[in-house]
Amino acid sequence: MQDIGSIKFRSDDLDKEVTVKEYLKELLLKLWIEGENFNGKRPWGNSSWDWNVYKALIEKGVIEGRLDEDGYIEKLNEDEANKVIVNYIKEIFG
Repeated sequence: MQDIGSIKFRSDDLDKEVTVKEYLKELLLKLWIEGENFNGKRPWGNSSWDWNVYKALIEKGVIEGRLDEDGYIEKLNEDEANKVIVNYIKEIFG
């Protein structure tokens, strides 16, 4: 399996280029710091935050999917994408 943690992508939410690993770290830190005030649907202020990661995985061929001419996700198997991310998180933490 490809090391998805090292895949880089532009995160508009964080306003910088990050790796998948860095993005997940920032998300976990935000969850911990905000505690019960954490908004899982809109952690960065908007919804569909997880689609930034999905797009990066599609572009690198880790998961199947298709982007439209504007670079937005047109086709995606979210169950497959989530399994990849969950397995990676389990790999990080053992």
